[in-house]
Amino acid sequence: MKQPFIWDNYSDQPYQLKDRKFKKMMRRRELISSIKTFLIALFVLPVSLILIPFSRRKFINSDTFFGMSVNIDKEPSLTPELLAELGVEHILVRCKLWEMDKLDAIKDFMLTCKHSGIKEITLNILQDREHIEDLELLKNDLRLIFSSLHVSRFQIGSTINRAKWGFFSVDEYNRFYQVAYDLKLREFPHIELIGSGVIDFEYHFTAHTLFNFKPYMYDGIASLLYVDRRGAPENTQMGFDLLGKIALLGSMAQLSFKSSNALYITETNWPIKNTAPYAPTSEYECVDEESYANFMVRYYLLCFASQRVDAVLWHQLIAAGYGLIDNREELRKRAAFYAFKTLISFLKGSQFLRLDIKRGYHILQCLKDDKLIQIHWSQSKTSIKNESYFTAYSRDGESIFEDELTVFESPIYLQINDEL
Repeated sequence: MKQPFIWDNYSDQPYQLKDRKFKKMMRRRELISSIKTFLIALFVLPVSLILIPFSRRKFINSDTFFGMSVNIDKEPSLTPELLAELGVEHILVRCKLWEMDKLDAIKDFMLTCKHSGIKEITLNILQDREHIEDLELLKNDLRLIFSSLHVSRFQIGSTINRAKWGFFSVDEYNRFYQVAYDLKLREFPHIELIGSGVIDFEYHFTAHTLFNFKPYMYDGIASLLYVDRRGAPENTQMGFDLLGKIALLGSMAQLSFKSSNALYITETNWPIKNTAPYAPTSEYECVDEESYANFMVRYYLLCFASQRVDAVLWHQLIAAGYGLIDNREELRKRAAFYAFKTLISFLKGSQFLRLDIKRGYHILQCLKDDKLIQIHWSQSKTSIKNESYFTAYSRDGESIFEDELTVFESPIYLQINDEL
């Protein structure tokens, strides 16, 4: 059975047909790989945790940090205009190995985006079972993709720790990635390959992709670091909030001899209430549109403050169940669209200075055009005086003139008026 997948038009994700015998057989066949994953993680994760204080931060280019995932099947003619309105300069485009006939359409779409101001494109090559099993077919199709689609960075594979996406073990992914890496060495030395592609906080799989005896290297680590099931991005899972998860992942990457120091979050979002069947999770995990906008902005702010993540590529621009724009009837820009636009207008071209957290009150400070910008939010409602030496703006970029500024879940921007 070479192709146990069909495509789900609602969630934009493949799912496996209910062939229990096939699943059972594959899990039994890949049992040794699962054991290796457990043993590697047993050593790597504690060591990486200990070394977090010694892991290096780096300079983050804020122009391309605020990225967006786009779908060429959803309003391709309007997408470049919408990206330009947001101010986005970095996008992620998916290329599905079972849709090789769409390469020309992808190429034309990316060319249009480049003419509209996009400076950086990450191409995510999505796998299917046929290409996982037939590595010669994989090599031929990757060669065609690398030679046809002129981008510098390719993410090889995605969601490798979910069987519905095709992989039943990390060993299978390692063999898959090895084909791409060998092809790069022989024929395409100028391209960058990023990989791992583990979804959620399941770093035992990540450890196995970073610590093994396969002769390959990563030009960067791609992580699908969802935190939606925990609610707010500041909430913890097994004692780790978002900043802690990023720090642990960065420590693992620096400890590995297989990876550069580059780290990309290539997929994350929150599902939105009352959008079934388009939401990818149950209604229990879904949030309202205001919370979605707040969580998105704070997720970006925390990642930016970590100074370990090179880019966050939000999933995605247009999607009924989880996008910045709802396309169920006519296109409707959600609150998150305007929140993202405001976020970029304040922080693109900025330099991070510091993040202070005290009893759930967050203040992120950065410098832009020699002016200090502060972003405030709090997990419990409080207020501060609206002083004359700064100008206050809401999460969506509206000026705030009240004497008292309410600081809560919706971040507010304070632009200090005097130049430093």
